[in-house]
Amino acid sequence: MNRRDFVKAVGWTATVSYLTGCHTLGAGAPGRKKRPNIVLIMADDMGFSDIGCYGGEIRTPNLDRLAAEGMRFTHFYNAARCCPTRASLLTGLYPHQAGMGGMVNGRGPGPYQGYLNDRCVTLAEVLKTAGYTTLMSGKWHVGEDRPYWPTDRGFDRFFGLVSGGANYWNIAKAKAPNVRRKMALDDQPFTPPREGFYMTDAFTDHAVQFLENDTTPDKPFFLYLAYTAPHWPLHAWPEDIARYRGKYRIGWDELRRRRHRRQIEMGLVDAQWLLTPRDETVQAWDTLSDARKDEMDLKMAVYAAQIDRMDQGIGRVLDAVRRLGREEETIILFLSDNGGCHEGGPWGFDNRKNGLPPGGEDSYMSYGQSWANASNTPFRLYKHWVHEGGISTPLIARWPGVVRPGTLCHQVGHIIDLMATCCEVSGADYPDTFKATPITPLEGKSLVPCFQGLPRTGHEALYWEHEGNKAVRRGDWKLVSRKGGRWELYDMAADRTELHDRATDDPQRVQDMLALYRAWAQRCGVRD
Repeated sequence: MNRRDFVKAVGWTATVSYLTGCHTLGAGAPGRKKRPNIVLIMADDMGFSDIGCYGGEIRTPNLDRLAAEGMRFTHFYNAARCCPTRASLLTGLYPHQAGMGGMVNGRGPGPYQGYLNDRCVTLAEVLKTAGYTTLMSGKWHVGEDRPYWPTDRGFDRFFGLVSGGANYWNIAKAKAPNVRRKMALDDQPFTPPREGFYMTDAFTDHAVQFLENDTTPDKPFFLYLAYTAPHWPLHAWPEDIARYRGKYRIGWDELRRRRHRRQIEMGLVDAQWLLTPRDETVQAWDTLSDARKDEMDLKMAVYAAQIDRMDQGIGRVLDAVRRLGREEETIILFLSDNGGCHEGGPWGFDNRKNGLPPGGEDSYMSYGQSWANASNTPFRLYKHWVHEGGISTPLIARWPGVVRPGTLCHQVGHIIDLMATCCEVSGADYPDTFKATPITPLEGKSLVPCFQGLPRTGHEALYWEHEGNKAVRRGDWKLVSRKGGRWELYDMAADRTELHDRATDDPQRVQDMLALYRAWAQRCGVRD
């Protein structure tokens, strides 16, 4: 009998008792069948080091508490950008296999079409077969038009942004005149109220409402909460901004050093992984004028405020789960869709150029490459690229009675693993066909052994491609290339910050890994 069959036969309470010696999972007695609820929370454009429990100084007490009561992964990967990551999260496939090798502005039918295809299934579609209520609040961004909305792909309830990042206060004020953003409530277009609307709070409000109004004690639920915070534009409540104003006058150089020290102290980062040099396009903080320092301090203060408000919202969701009496039977997972965002260059962009400071609805700015370099401490590069700064994400997992509090997991994982994990904990079967259409076989592997503190059978290799940036990781070795650039080889055990290219020293390993990459690329329809 394999592990999933064992789970189905005796239920998770007995499984945990058998495997870990722990005799409580929720309120059930050993032997009672109890499928856990699943709450999957994702941030947008948030770097590896931004939250407190990953070395950051931003106030994130709710995420820090989840980490203290659960597990932090140190080697977990996303797919480098919003659309591809969301596709992999939802389907357990590489983005290209699901039709999302690029962004929603597709490049014709196939791996880059710009919406989820019919040869994949979503977490919602699979979990519904196991009796779950399926709820989503937040950013979708894997299909702009019907019939590719969340309610078309298995979600019972949906509130949020069908499109990508948007003005937090007023979605009509987009980044450019020809850009339009779509919101929906269930299967109907939604227009936010003109007064009192703030995107992050609205996502939290509806997540809480769905939990309170659309769940029942006798049925497990799956909630996917996909915030747009802290994706640009820099929009936040004044009281949240005030909490951080002036704190970033220390500058990005000192901020990186402080975060790196904390990461080493926490055990998240090996001391032998040297902090990467300041990005060569970024100016030393000490050389900036006082006016420039003040400008950049404010930008980072708004960015921090966006994360702070997201954490406040996560606290409200956790409180709702607790009020429902379901905290002990609920898995919470938190991660980010890609690394910090360099867009806008060293100083960030200002799409309005109207002289207004960042924060309000008539501003439209990014925090820029200089602060993104700090967000991704200690790694190189950013969102878009598949060097570690683009694809490394925090992953926090809390599951009372299963995950030992305050633990670190150093095993390598990838966002394709979330589908396999949810199938295992729910007892759901990943289908061979769905609606009479053959389904692409699952690529991910369950993280449940990691939750239990056990070794798992890992992937032979993991792969990435986004906009010509390419990588393959096998064991402790990673082969990576920027678009149009040469292949670089790094020993992730000794040099995860990718400072010492070993490609010239080990040409045979380069060729072996390149052969793996090319076979994967051909299998998944990757275009050069």
